[in-house]
Order: sequence, then C-alpha cells, then structure tokens
Amino acid sequence: MTDTQIRILDARTTGELLPFGALVATLRQAFAEGCVVPVRHHHTIANSGEPDATLLLMPAWHETHRSERYLGIKIVTVFPGNTVRGIPGLTSTYMLYDGRTGMQLALLDGNTITARRTVAASALAADYLARKDARRLLVIGAGRVASLIPDAYRAVRPIADVDIWDIDPASAERLAQSLRQRGLQATAVTDLEAAVRRADIVSAATLATAPLIRGEWLRPGTHVDLIGGFTPAMREADDEALRRSSVYIDTHEALHEAGDLVQPIRAGVIAADAVRATLDELCRRDVPARTSNDEITLYKAVGTALADLAAATMVYEAVLSAG
Repeated sequence: MTDTQIRILDARTTGELLPFGALVATLRQAFAEGCVVPVRHHHTIANSGEPDATLLLMPAWHETHRSERYLGIKIVTVFPGNTVRGIPGLTSTYMLYDGRTGMQLALLDGNTITARRTVAASALAADYLARKDARRLLVIGAGRVASLIPDAYRAVRPIADVDIWDIDPASAERLAQSLRQRGLQATAVTDLEAAVRRADIVSAATLATAPLIRGEWLRPGTHVDLIGGFTPAMREADDEALRRSSVYIDTHEALHEAGDLVQPIRAGVIAADAVRATLDELCRRDVPARTSNDEITLYKAVGTALADLAAATMVYEAVLSAG
C-alpha cells in the first residue's frame, strides 16, 4: 500500500471488480481471519414535516498481526421522505484507509458493496449448509439485492432453475425476464407455497413484517436463506420454519436485530443457544455444518462491517494490480 493516490470508484467499476466467485472466496478468508468490528453508530436526524432520517456509521479495521492492514467505514443515510421526491431514500458511501497510517486510499460506491457482499455472504453460508446437489432456487423478492441472488448462488451450487416470487407479480416477471436474457432458466411464479415445496434453496430478500415462508411447506433437505429482515419487527419465515431447522447466523447481532430470531426467542419457540453457529465459525470449521441430505438448514443474516471491509479491500487491490 505505497500508492497514496485516492481512487474514486463508481457503482459500475465497484461492481465489475466484485465477481461473485472471487468475492465468495474473499469473504471465506475474511470471516475465518476476523477483524475489529465496533458496534455500528446509529443517529436519528429530525426532518420537519417529514419522517425522521437516519445516519449509520459502520467501521471496521484489520488487527495488527495482518501484513496488509486496512481501515474502512461505511456511511449510510436513510431519508424516507425522498419517496415523494422520486429519489432514492438510501445513499451509501464507503471510505477505505491504510490501516497503519490512516491515509485515505479510496472512495467506493457503498450501495454496490452492500448488495454484492450481502448475497455473496449468503452464498458462502450456503456452501456449508445447502445440499451439494441443490439445483432449484426460489428467490422471494424482486428488488436490487434479490436480483443478484441467482448469480451469487451459481458460484457455489449447480443452480439450473430459478423461480421468482414477489408481492408484485409484474416485478417478479421483470426480474425473471432479465435473468433469462442472461442465460438463466428463470420463471416468475404466483403460487408461493408450491414454489417453496419444490425448491432446494429458498432465499428471501424482502421488507416483510409478516412471515412469507411457512415451515410446513419445507421439504426435507431444503436450505432457507433469510436476507431481508433487519429489524425486530420484520419477519420472513414463521415459527414452524425455525422449529424444523438447524439455525445458523452471520453474527451474534442477529439475535438482537432480526425479527426472525427475536420474536420466536421471546415467545419461547426456540432458545438463543439453539443457534448452531455463526458464519465465522463455519469458515474456521470450528463447528459441523449440514449433517445429512434430509436436514433442513436456515441461515439468518443482518450484515456486518467485516464483509464491507473485505469487499472494499478486494476492489482496491484489484485496482492496484491493474495499474
């Protein structure tokens, strides 16, 4: 890290330098290695005549034993009032620094980093938890993050068929069409129960506050991936899904932030110690993953600044390598 020129990388460049195969490998190493991840800073910003806005600060840095050390911080602004203005309500920027000197190295598109590291981390978890022969993927949701799920999963499993379900069928069809144009066998579906019952992997990326996935629909051997719910009030799977599954999480924060865990734990449906492992433990092979082809596994993620730092570092080092 001797080059101190500050790189400014837009969304397109950031995305191009985060191909999913390489990103999954980078995250595997990062979760196994670990880094310092302080509690995220959360600030409420009053907006007269509009809903309050939010400022999030998510720092992380490598520990001193690492030969190449980086420090990074993601800054996220959430302004719900932007909806009436017709502009995005969420803006995210990532700043990367030299971890030894504090010199700024790069400014990257935070939205792209967040979306791609999110689905890549889920694919990484699935590499431990989904059946090796899993071929049919159901994506619940049709937004930005959901649109990336099939490509991420194809980096770890032989996905041949993709079903898309969304509360807005037109959005599901648009995503399915986009995937078909990229050469995937994709179909928009309207019967969610039937789609869940035939899926090998069910991946949800929604803002649902009531469960969409019913545990009674899950056939033996299914892997469930819950990406979307990130507050205690949000749910993507019901209590029965938790009861029937071997449960894994990305970080311990999920036990306090994710409604898919907070609510059933509070109700006594499952205990917090029923969680089998975190993603870093899986990557270090400290705990067993899937134990049989009939086991139902469930992975719940809320996101971590460790993954942001790993992705930003990957982009920056690719830029340096390219000259």
